[in-house]
Formats: sequence, structure tokens, C-alpha cells
Amino acid sequence: MTINPDTLFRMLADPTRLRVLLLLTAEDELCVCELTHALALSQPKISRHLAHLRESGLLESRRAGLWMYYRLNPALPEWALSILQQTLSGNRDVAPFGTDHHALGNMPNRPDAACCA
Repeated sequence: MTINPDTLFRMLADPTRLRVLLLLTAEDELCVCELTHALALSQPKISRHLAHLRESGLLESRRAGLWMYYRLNPALPEWALSILQQTLSGNRDVAPFGTDHHALGNMPNRPDAACCA
């Protein structure tokens, strides 16, 4: 995979994309409905940012019926993954990142129970 520092840091510069990336670093894979719930943002806004992240090569997606799931691209270079992991580690309890993770943990009917219509 060819991702360069310029692309990574451009993606990290947007607060919404940073929040999405840190949640995915912590959770491995999330449905769009989980991201909208955790970040308390509209589906179109989340989807627009997910499209940018996917086009940049940072994310992969998969469809399961009507649901779209996203995860970090497993081919991310180690240096890029390390940046995400270190950022998460140092900010896990800092708002809004801690709040996002807490909201996700309190989400009723998470996707395994078919919530994402």
C-alpha cells in the first residue's frame, strides 16, 4: 500500500475524520449507524468523511445486506498504524474521543441485532 505522510496527516487534520479513525483503531470494524450514534452526527456527514477516508486508502468497507461496515485498511504501513495507535492511547479519555467511545458502548441494538436501517 502506498500512503504517504501528506495523505495521512491531511485525513487526520479534520476533526470528524480523526474521531472516526480513532474509533476504528479501538473497535476494528464499525457500521455506519454505530459511527453516527457515537459521534452524534448525521449519516450523510459521516458517509462523506468515510468516502474520503476510503479514497485515501486508509479504510476498507464491506457490505452486509443493507449495512456498510468500515475498518482500517489492513495494508496500512506500520508507521501509519503506529501514529493512530499512539494517538488513541494518549487521548482515550480526552473529549471528544472518550465521549465517542462511551456513546458507542451505550448504543442500544448494535448492528449484530440489525439496527442499521
